[in-house]
Amino acid sequence: MQPFRKHTGLVAPLDKVNVDTDQIIPKQFLKRIERTGFGEFLFYDWRFSGDGKKIPDFVLHAPRYAKASILVAGKNFGCGSSREHAVWALADYGFRVVIASSFADIFANNSLKNGLLTVRLSEEQVAGITRCSKEIENYQLTVDLETLRVEDRRGFAGLFAMDEFSRHCLLNGLDDIGLTLQHEADIVAYEAKHPVRVEMKTILAG
Repeated sequence: MQPFRKHTGLVAPLDKVNVDTDQIIPKQFLKRIERTGFGEFLFYDWRFSGDGKKIPDFVLHAPRYAKASILVAGKNFGCGSSREHAVWALADYGFRVVIASSFADIFANNSLKNGLLTVRLSEEQVAGITRCSKEIENYQLTVDLETLRVEDRRGFAGLFAMDEFSRHCLLNGLDDIGLTLQHEADIVAYEAKHPVRVEMKTILAG
């Protein structure tokens, strides 16, 4: 998992509340077995009509947001089903941060395990960021996980909270596998001495 420390990026506004995971990545695209390749289907039903043509007024089709890496959205982002594909789609599209006043718990947990930072700010702060991203060309934010701070060049600054364990994992790029592999030497040593392992070798050899 790619470590997250400090990121500066263009902000795209998704001015909607209760964005669920089926809207983030519709169910018909869940057949892929890889974690990559989902970005092109992100918000598919909002981006494309039934015949596959672009819906021109959807925010991510606007040229000014073509390189956005920070998404700001309404409250309860990521509700609905527990599909991890929603996080994969956002990350594969190019987003490193999602800002909202609240997130669904499972979505936030899936994001943590995939290096996508979810930042909770107040509804007033989110509304201000959304307004700036609509009104100001090339509006950017800097999100610093080391200081737990979000700021822009116009004087806005906001602080967000994160438990220390989750912060440690993101700062160091540690998913569940990475955390386990930190103890690889101990695991190997234990397995080499484990009597069940020796017995299984004997059974398989016999």
